[in-house]
Amino acid sequence: MPLTAGGKLSIVASSDLGALGPREGSPVTYTWVLPSIAPLLLPWLAILALLALKPNRRAAAWWIWLPLGCVIAFTLAPPAILPSGTNFFLDVIAALAAGLAAVWLLSNYLRQSHRLVTFLCLLLALAGFSALAFVSQQAGSLSIELFQGGIALALGVLVSAVALSLAGLLCRGRCRRVGLYGWLLILLVVIWLVVTAPFLVFALIASGGRIGWSEFFVFIPMVALFHFVILLPFLILSSASPFYRERLKALLHVNPETPPLIAPLPAAGLKT
Repeated sequence: MPLTAGGKLSIVASSDLGALGPREGSPVTYTWVLPSIAPLLLPWLAILALLALKPNRRAAAWWIWLPLGCVIAFTLAPPAILPSGTNFFLDVIAALAAGLAAVWLLSNYLRQSHRLVTFLCLLLALAGFSALAFVSQQAGSLSIELFQGGIALALGVLVSAVALSLAGLLCRGRCRRVGLYGWLLILLVVIWLVVTAPFLVFALIASGGRIGWSEFFVFIPMVALFHFVILLPFLILSSASPFYRERLKALLHVNPETPPLIAPLPAAGLKT
């Protein structure tokens, strides 16, 4: 039956039971209906809608597709090092990337006068668009992987928002690329250790202490490094594009370098 149309699918169990019973069981009929592609398009339509906002109606804003496309391409062709049974993490990565793209496009609206309010706006925007992208990929299926992916995405969103906000606080005087990247990597490691510590304690209690601390302190830095790799394309875009550079500075509350109000007199103009 071609996949371009719906129809009925009959499944018959067959086994040679000899004198114990018939060779084939009763057929089970299932009505096959192709799933709608509309949910899969929701994240992309949301990004297009954000690009239609007045502050984003310029060619420079469309460069957001470059980092988003890099992360999505990674999820479509993941490396072989990923262990089996963790494919739902690829949906988490794609959803987090969509949320970051939305934050980069909404930074003008997310910036508030107080850092805490800006953090809350950043967290809500990142969580909302990431959840939209993640749910749209699940096609309404309920499974243990959906639950695990939801927890992983919630942690990733929280860690991203906290790390970006704290990095802005630490770099509030000057926003140098190396300093920002370094602080973000350090903060990701520290925050991931903090937010996963309760899970480690629970796992230690449940396993009777059979889980080693060494594995935990090796695994979490790897997760933080992987998280940094997801953020890196968006950070590089902000470093390369003046349009997104100013957006990121505003979002992180980094004070722009301003010239002195009164220029000093030239040495030749001074009289004794």
